[in-house]
Amino acid sequence: GTIGALGCVSFLMLLVRLPAGLKGAPVDLRTWSEVGRNRSILLLLLITMLQMSGQFAVFTFMGPLLKKLTDASPDAIGLVFGIYGVCGFLGVVVASRIVDTWGPYRTSLLFTCLLLAGISGWAIGAGSLVLMATAVAIWGLGFASTNSMQQVRLVAAAPPLAPATVALNTSVLYIGQAIGSAVGGLLFARDLLHSTGFVAVGLVVLALVLVVLSRPRPAAVASV
Repeated sequence: GTIGALGCVSFLMLLVRLPAGLKGAPVDLRTWSEVGRNRSILLLLLITMLQMSGQFAVFTFMGPLLKKLTDASPDAIGLVFGIYGVCGFLGVVVASRIVDTWGPYRTSLLFTCLLLAGISGWAIGAGSLVLMATAVAIWGLGFASTNSMQQVRLVAAAPPLAPATVALNTSVLYIGQAIGSAVGGLLFARDLLHSTGFVAVGLVVLALVLVVLSRPRPAAVASV
């Protein structure tokens, strides 16, 4: 009921705040062809997939992992999820505040580093509820903000293709969630609980490497 009420509030706010006549560019087969030929866009989409794969290798099983690794109570597990959600909100707020001055690339790099720091803290601190909860707080700061920056970067990479690329980013996000959940599930089923965190770290490291490789060229920055 609460979620439904909040959804109604969100709908009303969008109804009031969105400008009238707001329309996206039409998407046709030629648009998708241009997306497929754009290496920068494909690289950004791969980053999204790796970011989500790494996170969901752990996140999908966060409750059971906390229970098995720390014998956490249901209340403690709920608190960790709450910390994750609050920090996720704070991360988006901070990212939206600094992106205009830092730029999408530097902001994306910062929050991907926070994401990696949090996941690494989870892997290293596995077995200690305090350490894992602290790691989740850091991880949460990078959770939603990294995806928001991915969308900003996709729009900046090719504004005319934005209706297609932003939609495709959401699809790739879910693919990443599915891959991460599958990997995490295989490890969890084999009781490789500590390994789950380190596999997640490996996936996020790959994402960070690609973020660095996706740095805009000086000529492109100058032209913007």
